[in-house]
Amino acid sequence: MKRRSFVTKSSLAGLSSVLGIDIVYGALMPSGYTPLAYQDVNPFTLFKKDEAMVVLNDRPWNMEAQAHLLNDPVTPNKYMFIRNNGLIPETIDEKTWTLTINGESVKAYKTYTLQDLKTKFKHYTYQLTLECGGNGRSEFDPPAKGNQWTIGAVSCANWTGIRLKDLLTDVGLKDDAVYIGYHAADQHLSKNPNKEPISRGVPIAKAMQDETLIAFAMNGEPIPKVHGFPLRLVCGGWPASTSGKWLTGISVRNKVHDGEKMGGSSYRVPCETVAPGETVTDDQMCIIESMPVKSLITYPKSGALLTEGKMLKINGHAWAGELQVAKMEYSIDFGSSWNTANLDTPTNRLAWQSFSARVSFPKKGYYEIWARATDENGTKQPMVLPGWNPKGYLNNACHRIAVKVV
Repeated sequence: MKRRSFVTKSSLAGLSSVLGIDIVYGALMPSGYTPLAYQDVNPFTLFKKDEAMVVLNDRPWNMEAQAHLLNDPVTPNKYMFIRNNGLIPETIDEKTWTLTINGESVKAYKTYTLQDLKTKFKHYTYQLTLECGGNGRSEFDPPAKGNQWTIGAVSCANWTGIRLKDLLTDVGLKDDAVYIGYHAADQHLSKNPNKEPISRGVPIAKAMQDETLIAFAMNGEPIPKVHGFPLRLVCGGWPASTSGKWLTGISVRNKVHDGEKMGGSSYRVPCETVAPGETVTDDQMCIIESMPVKSLITYPKSGALLTEGKMLKINGHAWAGELQVAKMEYSIDFGSSWNTANLDTPTNRLAWQSFSARVSFPKKGYYEIWARATDENGTKQPMVLPGWNPKGYLNNACHRIAVKVV
């Protein structure tokens, strides 16, 4: 990856604080010059990520896990994917951070400090599945534009905060409220202060669910900066783009929110199936809401070697957006037959579910293990790539790993 310089003379104090020592003659640096210590940014150190994570982009930062890294029941920060649309805020002051609730459908605008949010409302913790709408995009043909995610843009961490519905109740909603939109402190790549990099939202029914949080902690600690510190909206089971980071505002709308990346082909798919490569007009596109049923084999790593006659334990996770996964299966004969795997119940609604199985193989040779989840409505994962769409969203084809029995 070609890493870009992102530190300038204007952030000299920040440079010194990260280095832990003064930059002697720093004030004499040529304008725009970046010290050598920062010209080769190490994102794994910067964001406290495992070095097996895969960097897709650095402006903005986007990074995914490999399947075997996601074996933990609760995803730790070091394996959590990064999906940004703009530049991470350089300066964050918890003492002055505020969240403003406004919009056509609130009875009165109201602003809360972080202290208000943490002390005036009850705290809740939920384990919530967040998946990028474009997870799996790299498989689409013809290729779809955007980050070429493979399978690792998904996580299921514990999030702690207050319920958005409690906050909206405190503000007071008008009867015409139909949608909420979020606003955040990240900066557009153009550095235009009047342009938001992303401002998405959800219908009011989703906003009022118990599990929709205004979160200030992840896995029992303050949210890491790259994941939205000090405040993040978390809407589990929907595209992670609805879970706005560095949250500064919520607008309650009397119409579908019209913020950045709510229109065109952004996070939208054809309302009806189209042929690969077909042009789709905006009025034929529908906003992605609940994510589809999906699963991931997290152990063993693809390419495993097994001695003949031994059984192989596999495990992984399955999820289905707003729904629960009802059945988990695996196949070793390219989907010709399926065997049932053990499937755990979710910790709470909108959390992924762990599965496991002991797999036997008839003889030496090359095998593929395919995983297939079925949701509570009876919808199964497709064995091959699902319907094409212009931006390569919602690929929930069966995950597969290779195994060699010797």
